[in-house]
Amino acid sequence: MRVIVAGGGIGGLTSALCLHRLGHEVIVLEAADVIRPLGVGINLLPHAGEILADLGLLSALEAGAMATRELVYFNRHGQRIWSEPRGRYAGHATPQLSLHRGHLQLGLLRAVRAQLGDSKVVTAHRVTQVDQGASGVRVTAEWPDGSTAEVEGDLLIAADGIHSRIRAQFYPDEGPPAYSGRVLWRGISYSRPFLTGASMIMAGHQNQKFVCYPIGPVRADGFQPINWIAELPVPQMLQREDWNRPGVLDDFLPRFERWTFDWLDVPALIRSADAVFEFPMVDRDPLPGWTHGRVTLLGDAAHPMYPVGSNGASQAILDADALGRALSREASPEAALAAYEGHRLAATAAIVGANRGNGPEQCMQLAEERAPQGFGRVEEVFAAGELEAISKSYQVLTGLQRPDALDR
Repeated sequence: MRVIVAGGGIGGLTSALCLHRLGHEVIVLEAADVIRPLGVGINLLPHAGEILADLGLLSALEAGAMATRELVYFNRHGQRIWSEPRGRYAGHATPQLSLHRGHLQLGLLRAVRAQLGDSKVVTAHRVTQVDQGASGVRVTAEWPDGSTAEVEGDLLIAADGIHSRIRAQFYPDEGPPAYSGRVLWRGISYSRPFLTGASMIMAGHQNQKFVCYPIGPVRADGFQPINWIAELPVPQMLQREDWNRPGVLDDFLPRFERWTFDWLDVPALIRSADAVFEFPMVDRDPLPGWTHGRVTLLGDAAHPMYPVGSNGASQAILDADALGRALSREASPEAALAAYEGHRLAATAAIVGANRGNGPEQCMQLAEERAPQGFGRVEEVFAAGELEAISKSYQVLTGLQRPDALDR
């Protein structure tokens, strides 16, 4: 079949590779003039890493990333609440990779161009509408000057992000993304390693949180790139979300000035960043359906979620894999898209809901509620097995602790 993929992000590019491997002709239509390495750090979870390993991409990605050794939760006083091994250190076949989002996206883009050909990635084409008949689809793509072009195919995979035009076509009354009431400030700083040198930490609680993790190896000067996120409540979202909007230190740094722990100097880390970006935390309510005949949604177009539990990019990659497997097993395109939706919609909707309740980070909120001034021993705050149960339930929910229903 000839498959049109709307969107050249992580989900769209992974879909292109999965479908090309099955023998389909794929063309990717991307709205941006040039696909650039935008954003800051992200985490690639092991079950998503397995998919990229199958595609032959994992080794190249590992070279510019950090294999995360552990995830550690702290309260706002810097006291350890819970820690767990991650990736290969937890027994998975592949690592949990912490890396720059642009490194992942450009790695996928190079693979798509090498395998499909340069002509199969068409930039400056924003898909604005789709029409379909019994045997195919016709999409309208808009150029930056307002002129349009039409592209025909057998299927359309809408991986065009949280502001998906295709999603809006099928759900015209949905409105803008739902604002959480919280804003993220993000940056990358170069600092000496903390804890194991491969640790991901989360500190604070739902109304004041700091996350950081290394996204590359230690340089010859003893420093390594550290991705960090500061999160605070802001009652009203003043501007639409944009990953490239500059942030202002005075808007958030004063709240973290006293977060100087014996294992990390948070204010110093923030001040050392070359640039800071501001992003309101948003998502959308789960949809009743993604698939309409020969059209389906994928990634953030299907299930935008809060950046809790490191699941955004990983779930888009899982979508792409499930889509390819459904197309290889079902007799008709329509049946395949319906099977893909049946496999992924409820699973991702559950993650959206769990992330709204802080996901695995609820242990930090419970510590704040039960012991706001800190604790002597964490066992005084949590019952035996309680922390392990919180962690395990979220890992099971997101597919990290059980085989996928479509056996790999």
